[in-house]
Amino acid sequence: MRRVGLTGGIGSGKSTVSAMLADLGAHVIDADAIAREVVAPGTEGLAALVEAFGPDILAADASLNRAALADKVFADEAARERLNAITHPRIAARTADLLRNIPDDAVFVHDVPLLVEVGLQDAYDMVLVVDAPDEVRVQRLLERGLDEPDARARIAAQATREQRLAVADVVLDNSGSLDDLKKQVERAWTTIVGDE
Repeated sequence: MRRVGLTGGIGSGKSTVSAMLADLGAHVIDADAIAREVVAPGTEGLAALVEAFGPDILAADASLNRAALADKVFADEAARERLNAITHPRIAARTADLLRNIPDDAVFVHDVPLLVEVGLQDAYDMVLVVDAPDEVRVQRLLERGLDEPDARARIAAQATREQRLAVADVVLDNSGSLDDLKKQVERAWTTIVGDE
């Protein structure tokens, strides 16, 4: 199995690249989707978050109010570490469950926003980094409905572009058109499957 780590800062276009790789035949496991799953209503993960951060992180329907949780953790490193200590082991266990269902001869792409922050780069045969300038990322986040201070705070809470680029085997520049990005992804795919 070829193990590919895919990462990029918030607003870089990593989800777009992930979808393109899936279209090319990769088996993608999305760490963000798993992160939502392990704190869904009724889970031990959500109960642990409520215990750590208080019941005001819940929405009216008893689901996690991500904005309320974000308000508590994005500007507070100790709180972010508590959050990670609760969620990361659960995410890792669920990822391992899903990996068991991927064929041994497949290309496995692990879509991990915090790959660099968690120090996972050595777990993969190749690391793809989706890169875009901070100002482009801020603009994309504004288009998603965030305000500028929140967008900049979220970018600042993640690894820097330089830290991500330092672990990259392949850099996908997503500051241009979607067609240009697709060509880069197709070239990367050729490299991935060519190394099998």
